[in-house]
Amino acid sequence: MIYLDHAAATPVDKRVFAAMKPYFIEQFGNPSSLYKPGRVAKAAVDEARQKLAKLMGASSRNVIFTGGGTESCNLALFGVVEASTLPVKHIIISKIEHDAVLAAAYKLEAQGVEVTYLDVDADGLIDLVKLEASIKPNTVLVSIGFANNEIGVVQDLVALGGVCRRHGVLLHTDACQAAPYYEINLRDLPVDLVSINASKIYGPKGIGALVIGNSDVDLLPQIMGGAQEFGLRSGTENVPGIVGLASAYELACAERVGNVAKLTGWRDYLIRGLVDDGLGIKLTGSREHRLPNHVSVIIGDVEGESLLMRLEQEGICVSTGAACSSGSLEVSHVLEAIGVSENDGYSALRLTLGELNNEKQVEEALGKIKVVIEALRGMVV
Repeated sequence: MIYLDHAAATPVDKRVFAAMKPYFIEQFGNPSSLYKPGRVAKAAVDEARQKLAKLMGASSRNVIFTGGGTESCNLALFGVVEASTLPVKHIIISKIEHDAVLAAAYKLEAQGVEVTYLDVDADGLIDLVKLEASIKPNTVLVSIGFANNEIGVVQDLVALGGVCRRHGVLLHTDACQAAPYYEINLRDLPVDLVSINASKIYGPKGIGALVIGNSDVDLLPQIMGGAQEFGLRSGTENVPGIVGLASAYELACAERVGNVAKLTGWRDYLIRGLVDDGLGIKLTGSREHRLPNHVSVIIGDVEGESLLMRLEQEGICVSTGAACSSGSLEVSHVLEAIGVSENDGYSALRLTLGELNNEKQVEEALGKIKVVIEALRGMVV
């Protein structure tokens, strides 16, 4: 199998699993318990929190462990809005945000919150002038994803954060896709809240964190109960998951330079072979401002689902730009936002590289993808 869908999920690194393993069986205590097994579990959580805080340039008290990236994004949006004392609140998001942010914004809008949905250009990039023009006296939060999962575009957080800081507005970023490849140092980065999750960085599923860089951020909890996580996220801590998240992020930081160089080379090889080879295939998202492991294209004249199934028969796992919803295919809102037509949207293909790949696999995958595309195009009447 050639797995080219690392943006969807990554395997747990063996070193990460080794760090987690004791906390499943041997050290199973509840961190809230006062006896030794509880103290051991609490020490593991505290160590993981401190490790993550140090790596991200934050106070350990500002690392809030959650059930994943979606919950972290929800906590940021709902937590900030509900903590605001303004009678009418306003938030800004882009039209290409992950559903974790988009769906939260829709719900807030239904509750009376004003929401501005920022357009992006054809490359998927935010216009700083439009962002600044959208900020109002009652704007309490801007939420812009660091890197987009569907088209791989990477936003300029320094510039975006500069705009927000000038107006005294909080900036949240969903960094789940960017975390393995870009340094996130909240001492220098003008971002107030960052969402990450483990399953995109070779850690376990079901664990994430909301990391707060600005100590003045007021949040209200969204899950009530025993007041764990400094009262911001109740529920018994997922000790092995927390240990796994910190371990995975530590490894990602330590190995980032080598991984980025390797993946960028493979990514560019695929883009040249697909987009620059006269096949009529178009890249979606910025070529320059792009995740190092991400290739997203419009094939044209080929339905993405058919391509996906044929490639699976060839032992290649990829993703398309359409999501199955209520039994019908819908073109991605991200592709619509960058001006991709409905017809082209159905022929989208996403290839995301990672640690399960090697150079030989990438070369083999490119050859097979080309063969399958030509075969499917030959079937189109």
